[in-house]
Formats: sequence, structure tokens, C-alpha cells
Amino acid sequence: MQHRIARQPADDQGGRRPDDDAALSAGLAAVVAGARRRAVRDGDRLIDTAHLLHSLLESDPEVRSAVGDPPQLARLLGYLVQRSIGYGLRWQSAVEDSGAITVVPDPALYGGEPKDAGAWSPVAAAAMEDARRRARQRGDVRAVGTDLLAALVLDPQSRAVEVLESAGIPTRDLRARMETPAGEYAGDGGAACATGDRTDPPLSIP
Repeated sequence: MQHRIARQPADDQGGRRPDDDAALSAGLAAVVAGARRRAVRDGDRLIDTAHLLHSLLESDPEVRSAVGDPPQLARLLGYLVQRSIGYGLRWQSAVEDSGAITVVPDPALYGGEPKDAGAWSPVAAAAMEDARRRARQRGDVRAVGTDLLAALVLDPQSRAVEVLESAGIPTRDLRARMETPAGEYAGDGGAACATGDRTDPPLSIP
């Protein structure tokens, strides 16, 4: 059965921005800022789930461990860094959404001003809300990187899922690993992912 993130109108979310720092850990706030910079630099109209995935992989060692082993990560990052000549050329002409949206939604609904390149795709905005929901469910005030990763792979039509599958990383298996209680799941290499135990430096990707 395919899962999708339930999206709510902006009014139902109390007008909260997807990148509301008060609901994000310091690390995840930095991930969001990196995704925004990448979208603006690449000339993309909206921040999408692939931007968020790319930024997560660069900065969060726990997310990298959950996603896969070094060869899989290298292949995945290879797809992402070539966005400007690969997927991105096709994505630039469409809005990332699981529904039948045929026009660009008003970016003001997703945290930006109209025609602002720092606005959000509907699926990315929904993933941010779902990450916060996951944090609340376990009693935390702020969402972390693994919360967002779990949200990104929930919608089978998201761009993050498309890239992961193309890189040979089955998102069905990844979803199952992410639903395992924190500290108990392991990456494909077999190493447990206990929060705070990893000291890997951030990746430096152009």
C-alpha cells in the first residue's frame, strides 16, 4: 500500500511557515537553510523534496547511515549534484505535487512572497509539517534530520523518492527502517544509528 503525506491548507496549520525555526532542531534548521540556498542558486522556483534530501545527506551523518552504504550514497549524491543537467531540466517545468496541480501555487502559502524563489513545493511543505508531527509524537519539541527523512520517503511521488529509487535505494525498505524506534535501526552496512554516537564530518558537495 502506498503512503502519502496528508496536506492541510495553510489556514489549518495556523499560518505556520514550513521552515519555522522554533519547531526545528539547530541541525535541521541548517539543513533547511542549505536547501533554500541550493534552490535559489540553481534558479528553481520552489524548494522541493530533492533539495531537502540533498541538504540532509550533506550535513547529517545519522541520515546518511539510515539511507545506505558508501557506494549507494556516492551514487545518490551523483544524481543530486547533476540536477542542473539531469532531473532538474524536467522538474523546472512542473510543480512537485502528488495531486493534479497544473499551475504554480501561490508561494505565499508555503513560506515565501509571490514569485519568490525561496518558496516551497506542496510536497516539501507537507514533509516539513510531517517531520514536526513525528517529533511531537515522541514527545520532542523540535524535529531532527531523521524525522524529515522519514517524511520525505512517505510520498511515493515525491522527487526525493524518485532520486532514491533511481540510485538503487528501495524507499519501501528505507521507510521500514525509519519507522523502527530510534537507536534500533541500522544502515545497510549493519551499524546501529544511535543519536549522538556518530562523529562523521559533513560532506562537502558542490
